[in-house]
Amino acid sequence: MYVNITKSETGNNKGSSSQLVAYLEKENRLAEQLKQSYRPEYWFNPERDNIQAYEVRQGIDNNIAKLSRDDAKFFLINISPSKKELLYLKSQLGEEGAKEQLKRYANEVMDAYAKNFKRNGIDGNQDLVYYGKLENYRYYTYKDLEVRKGQVKRGDRKPGEQMHIQIIVSRKDASNRIKLSPLNNSRGTNAVHSQQVGQFDRVAFKEATEKLFDSRFGYDREIKESFKYANTLKHGSYEQKQEVKEQQKQEHAVKIERQQSHHQGKGLLATLLDGQSVHAVPAQDEDKKRKRKKKRGHNLDQSHGQSM
Repeated sequence: MYVNITKSETGNNKGSSSQLVAYLEKENRLAEQLKQSYRPEYWFNPERDNIQAYEVRQGIDNNIAKLSRDDAKFFLINISPSKKELLYLKSQLGEEGAKEQLKRYANEVMDAYAKNFKRNGIDGNQDLVYYGKLENYRYYTYKDLEVRKGQVKRGDRKPGEQMHIQIIVSRKDASNRIKLSPLNNSRGTNAVHSQQVGQFDRVAFKEATEKLFDSRFGYDREIKESFKYANTLKHGSYEQKQEVKEQQKQEHAVKIERQQSHHQGKGLLATLLDGQSVHAVPAQDEDKKRKRKKKRGHNLDQSHGQSM
């Protein structure tokens, strides 16, 4: 599970959200241009799942009380399950079921997002102004190596499982009074001050989104798939890195042991069945054997007749 928080995919979050909203409408727009039979993906939040693009722009752009020209007005949250996670969801829920459940999961992620600020008056996603959009595909940009090498064109669709969700969330809470920034690293000078200025632990948030996914969908996550594993290898001390590597080795050893035990049990049954089949002579083989015996007897008779 990859969860990332940025200023904006279009590079600017200090003005109107119109450019970002239009960008995230690209799949609907492309399908319409090509006149494809395609059910549009509407925007969603906890209250509705049929929100139009113009409602998103109005909701975000009108929730900016007392923000200066240079203040961020909104943030973009990218929720991207891995290929393995997406295949798991589709195998359990089907294509459409996976889409709907992924949207519900996204609302739970935003609930964790709100609680992670640890601010008085911010108790859950109902205290936020945000809009989510499910995207079925990803597209090559000028940053991709394949584009620079001329192997594909900018804007071409990327192969494989690419379903993900983009969420635009307002800098201000639903009351339009409290500033909330997930990019704020401040922890305050003390507990009281922290509650006033706000705090956001991005590591804790990403770990929470992972646990939510696993518990909601019954997903058995391997250590090497976890955010903790990747984050430790990137930022951890030598001792911490060795610890997670050892955990991964132990998990792998247990997995191999289980597989061997499973195959051994299956092998014993196969052996017993094979043993029965060795002693059971197929009817076809018996018929062939009788024909060969009869033919040999006929040849002997002919030979005996010629010698006489």
